[in-house]
Amino acid sequence: MPHTSTSRSEPARRPAPDRGRSLLGPALELIRTNRAPTRSTLTAALDVTRATAGAVAAELAALGLVTVDAHPVGSGRGRPSHRLAVNPDGPVVLAAQVHADGLSVALAGLGGTLGEAVYHPLPADTADPERVLTAVAEAGAELIRADRRRCLGAGLALPHPVREPEGTALAALHFDWPGGTPVARLFGEAMAAQALGARDRTPLPTAVGNDANLAALAEHRHGAGRDARHLLLVTSGHVGVGGALVVDGHLHTGSAGLALEVGHLTVDPLGRPCPCGNRGCLNVETDAGALFAAAGREPDPVLPLLDQARELARSADRDAQVRAAVDGVVDRLGLGLAGLANILNPDRIVLGGLHLDLLAAAPERLRETVTRHSLWGRCDQVPVVPAGLRHGGLAGAAELAWQPYLTDPQAVVEG
Repeated sequence: MPHTSTSRSEPARRPAPDRGRSLLGPALELIRTNRAPTRSTLTAALDVTRATAGAVAAELAALGLVTVDAHPVGSGRGRPSHRLAVNPDGPVVLAAQVHADGLSVALAGLGGTLGEAVYHPLPADTADPERVLTAVAEAGAELIRADRRRCLGAGLALPHPVREPEGTALAALHFDWPGGTPVARLFGEAMAAQALGARDRTPLPTAVGNDANLAALAEHRHGAGRDARHLLLVTSGHVGVGGALVVDGHLHTGSAGLALEVGHLTVDPLGRPCPCGNRGCLNVETDAGALFAAAGREPDPVLPLLDQARELARSADRDAQVRAAVDGVVDRLGLGLAGLANILNPDRIVLGGLHLDLLAAAPERLRETVTRHSLWGRCDQVPVVPAGLRHGGLAGAAELAWQPYLTDPQAVVEG
């Protein structure tokens, strides 16, 4: 990119000293999302001088977060520029997720890429939140100790609403936890009790959030929701259905973090009973259990339910009974999505978990149902697309753990 003069006639460009720390966060976000792969593009995106951009990139490199190629490269046009990238040997965070029938943990670098997810069964007494959260912490600590990279924090995705800012769990229907269980505090204490490596943050900062909210955030930043202004995510995990809305890059969580409990939208008033007390909720009409029941099959109680349900949906073209079950569940899912589209008017609907496989098994049927029952769908069809991330909840938990360092990258040297 041609060099631009920084004379007094350009008031928009300000010198580095007073802006250095405030520019680190925006610069890191540009680099980690590959919107600034070179120092030249970083200069243009931040609207600063080449010297300022170079100083910012050098500071992020000194913090161990990014790499700056020593030798500039060029494409034949303009001045060669240094490549910028997330440091593959830089720090990580722990991403954890509690499912209705197990828990999973993974380490995540800065660029949104997860390491291998490790699945564990839940402890026998799931009604005890401390026992469940301790099991998560122990599984996470095992991963952290086995990795040579420094761990900066831990994020946890939970399959039930989490009140903000207190970090308390409400209506933990899958586990029968008491209302108002202080999950944020309990998870922090469980992680603080673990023995970690000498280089890791102590105590390890922790954060918790609803799994669907976090998956939506990750899809918007790194997956199928990129560039959507009003992104609606609907997903079915191991049990139940969750949803979330991202508006202009920010989660719509309501007054206390409890908005968009889409699983309790009624799609069949005479349908299956839901733990919330109603019947025919999306939560119980379009999840893994609903698909198995419609197909007249019994899942293996030892294996993860979601994996079995996804495999069952993929067999629809080979089994007429499964095909009928898939079509019935898809019809109810379409009704739910149409109702949500009428209320929220999203510009993109992303489906995750089992719903991703239902979309693949009956794409035209699902889209036609949404269009037929949605006022906006009939006049301006809403794209319905599969999620782009394999483990959206874990990816979102990683985003949650990384957030303090995205806001202030120099925080990596503290603690």
